[in-house]
Amino acid sequence: MMGFGPGGIDCDDVLADVYLYLDDETDAEVRHRIRTHLDECAPCLRLFGLEQDVKSLVARSCGGDLAPERLRLRIRNRLTEVVIETSHLEYRAD
Repeated sequence: MMGFGPGGIDCDDVLADVYLYLDDETDAEVRHRIRTHLDECAPCLRLFGLEQDVKSLVARSCGGDLAPERLRLRIRNRLTEVVIETSHLEYRAD
């Protein structure tokens, strides 16, 4: 996208990890790398801000929605069927 930014870190790599960073699903080294890059790269910081805003909006708008009990039961039953179906497959060498 933008190429290499501050510290020789590729902007595409930083932006690919933004959701992991926002969800706090990265190790300390990756968090530090992303934070350092964002502190010094205005284009990435601008895109990061947009991603953060979208995530916050979705959390506010949809965060408390629960699926109807009937739908949850249907999904749970179907997942059980899939597990049962796949556990009974036989391997046949060609």
